[in-house]
Amino acid sequence: MTIGLLKEPAHETRVSLLAEAVAILTKKGIKVLVESGAGELAFCANADYEKAGATIKQAEEIITLSDIILAIHPPKTQFQIPNSKILIGVYQPLYNVELVKQWAESMATVFSLDMLPRTTRAQAMDVLSSQANIAGYKAVVSAADLYGRYFPMFMTAAGSVTPAKLLILGAGVAGLQAIATARRLGAVVEVFDTRPAVKEEVMSLGAKFVEVEGAADVSKAGGYAVEQTEEFLLRQKERIAASIAKSDIVITTAQIPGKKAPILITEEMIKAMRNGSVIIDIAAATGGNTPFTKNNETVVYNGVRIVGNSNLPATMPSDASKLYGKNVLNFLQLILTKEGQLNLNWKDDLVKGSCITHNGEIVNERVKTP
Repeated sequence: MTIGLLKEPAHETRVSLLAEAVAILTKKGIKVLVESGAGELAFCANADYEKAGATIKQAEEIITLSDIILAIHPPKTQFQIPNSKILIGVYQPLYNVELVKQWAESMATVFSLDMLPRTTRAQAMDVLSSQANIAGYKAVVSAADLYGRYFPMFMTAAGSVTPAKLLILGAGVAGLQAIATARRLGAVVEVFDTRPAVKEEVMSLGAKFVEVEGAADVSKAGGYAVEQTEEFLLRQKERIAASIAKSDIVITTAQIPGKKAPILITEEMIKAMRNGSVIIDIAAATGGNTPFTKNNETVVYNGVRIVGNSNLPATMPSDASKLYGKNVLNFLQLILTKEGQLNLNWKDDLVKGSCITHNGEIVNERVKTP
């Protein structure tokens, strides 16, 4: 068995496996090929990979010689994935339908880890959660850096400073980590989420939960967000508007798989925020939760900074790569035997649920039925 590790595109600092993860594979007798410079931006040099038992190669050789190819993002378009190869990464197939069709035509077997069922058993390989945790932390740290005032309350001889008021839209993994980080920094935090079940978690972290009645049932959505009714959206808009008007920092995380991110913060809401406020929009890659969000850009509207960044984990490449690599290792245990031989068990819901293309066909039901 040969596993190949590709270097990511220029905008990505992470890598699928660090040297410490490669060492675990090579000790099992698995041959690992690493593209030269793949881990440089994550502070893992070629020499570190070689010390772990890997061989440094160029991308073309890796794609030709490897049975399994690891790449967080789709490999460069000039690289054709040959028949019978297995590709593992985070490919957002619900948004990249044409690319999925190309992979199917090339007979590649593609696993996209962002499509794993959100079950207890999948937690050890849940890349969305491991990376969202970092995103939530870094969103608050970035906001604190941009915000021109203190986060905590201060009482000094020169006068008192009131604490920053922070609103978080979405109490998933990123949102919960954002709450914890903001509270550590001394901010007063309010949280909105369509799922009443997260209220207890939110309050346990020291934040106030903003409730809106009438949310659609998410119990059958496999842990993902769902679209809401028009009536609920209207009530939601009213409650969010009231909270935003008194907030200094807003962090938005709301996304719906396969669809454009919902607009939760309107132009009128932004106009109600005071000059110098900050919005960190983690949903920027799928359109953003404000009408002014631009991915990988900072836009200033009416004195409010709107930061569009869906790749905050890449700002912490070493830890992000370490956690992502652990997720990958756990997933590999599902498709490899203890002896390192390939074993695709299609009766396993995690293997089946994360597979996008196989034997020339699109096999994932969620991708086939947009």
